[in-house]
Parts: sequence; C-alpha cells; structure tokens
Amino acid sequence: MNKPIKVTFSILVAVSLLVGGIALLTNTSQHPLPTETVADKVLIEKKARRLTLFKNGRSLKAYRVALGPNPEGKKVEEGDKRTPEGTYVIDRRKERSSYHRALHISYPNPDDIAQAKARGVSPGGDIMVHGLPNGLGFFGKLHVKRDWTLGCIAVTNSEIDEIWRVVPDGTTVEIVR
Repeated sequence: MNKPIKVTFSILVAVSLLVGGIALLTNTSQHPLPTETVADKVLIEKKARRLTLFKNGRSLKAYRVALGPNPEGKKVEEGDKRTPEGTYVIDRRKERSSYHRALHISYPNPDDIAQAKARGVSPGGDIMVHGLPNGLGFFGKLHVKRDWTLGCIAVTNSEIDEIWRVVPDGTTVEIVR
C-alpha cells in the first residue's frame, strides 16, 4: 500500500474503534426488563455504588450509579454533597429537568428534619434519581468513573428511561451505606 492509503486506512480503523468503544459504553441495557414489570422497592447501596430494583423481595435488576463527591456518611445538611440514608418514597417525577428525567425522593423525612433542626441547619432537599445532564448523554457508563452529583443518584439515560417506566410514584426507596 502506498502511504496515503495506509494513513487513510489507519484513520478509518481508529475512528471505527473509537465509535465502537463509545457505543459499547453507552449502549442500552442488553437485558431490558419486560414491559409489564413494576418494581415495588428501590435499594440504593452507597458503598457498592449500586441501585437495585425489587418486586416482592426478588431482585429484578441492578445498575451502577454515581453519587455526590462526598458520599461517606449520612446527609446532614444542605450543600454537604452527600446522599441521604434512610427510607423514603418516589414522590414525583420531573420529565423536564436539567438532567435526562428525574425521580424525586421524599428526602427529608421527619427524622432528617428533626436532626437538622437540632443542629441549626437546613437538611436540604431535591434528592433525585436522574440521568445524565442534558446534552451529555453520550458519556453513558463512563459517568460512574467519578462521583459528580450534588447528592443525587445518577444512572445513564437509557437506565433512567427503564427505571422511570417500572418504578411508580409511591415506591419505597431504601438508601443504605
């Protein structure tokens, strides 16, 4: 092969590998949950960086998550960049947000409010399970390489689409260390 053809071929191979790698990292779930699936519990394990959906005590599917940059310990006040720990519910949805869909978690609960009040601080709020920031969905599964939220729980856009579909409002959310 002459030099221009080798260079062109090398560029095509490099671009193909790059596109293939990005597609592999951002692909939708290889095993989507059946259409009729309805979860009755969401378990978020902070240390494991995992969100698992359950139905009648049986695990349906697990997802890798990113948390806030200060994930150790329970959320104690607004702005601490921690994810709360405790039992909550999905109490509303935000289809139009700064992220690709968001399920709002009912934090703070009465215990969280009482603890914050005793310390003279605001407990914060607006804790969500959400997708990636709008326009940045191409990062796909790469987003879990670093904790980056302000205390929320982040999954890929295709994952939040699936979670959104199978988790109704009122579903229990348990967040543990």
